[in-house]
Amino acid sequence: MAVTGRFVLGAVKPVERAKALRAGLTARGDPDRARKMQAYMKSPLPYAGVPMAQVRAITRTLFQDLTFVSRAQWERTVLGLFRGAVYREEWYAAVAVSGMRAARPFQTPEAMRVYGPIIVESAWWDVVDEVAEHRVAGILASHPEPMKRLLRQWSTDPDLWRRRTAIIAQRSFREDTDEALLFDCILPSIDSPEFFLRKAIGWALREYSMVAPAAVKRFVKQHEDRLSGLSKREALRHLAG
Repeated sequence: MAVTGRFVLGAVKPVERAKALRAGLTARGDPDRARKMQAYMKSPLPYAGVPMAQVRAITRTLFQDLTFVSRAQWERTVLGLFRGAVYREEWYAAVAVSGMRAARPFQTPEAMRVYGPIIVESAWWDVVDEVAEHRVAGILASHPEPMKRLLRQWSTDPDLWRRRTAIIAQRSFREDTDEALLFDCILPSIDSPEFFLRKAIGWALREYSMVAPAAVKRFVKQHEDRLSGLSKREALRHLAG
């Protein structure tokens, strides 16, 4: 049974671990770093000023042995950490806890009850991209049919972060990319002036171009009058001619 400070981890409830997390962040925080991080991320939520490597280490120490008796407990723990955050680093910790070993049984489409709110409520690329590429992507790979339906719905959602998630969820899939899904998720946002959607489109196409260059070239050619310059540059970055 691991011990950290006055906490014997095996006996500590999630709410106490959350308190210990905040205490650890506060103790290690650098106010000057915190101000710079908050300004860089344009975050309404302050930072403690702790480097990401230390955030991961603190989170791992406090939560690695935590087990969940039910999906409901996992949902409460993750959303409790996220919504109860005082520091933005607690958001990062919540995402890390959501994907820990004990949470593997819950990585199904039902988990979108957790990931959906985190995506919408965080509303910025640092959290959204981590969830999209390391949580949503895994569920898409293991449960393709329901997740394809959901991502197609999200691709037309009024919320730009759901749209971005739908676009970039397959960024790491390479040869396993569902081309029809990728293009279907891009097209509803192809005319959008939103930077984060234009960038997402370019990134997604660029990654797919590594395994399907001809398909990406055709798509860009077909939609060149609608794609932004940013999206086209990113899409064709690794393609000659």
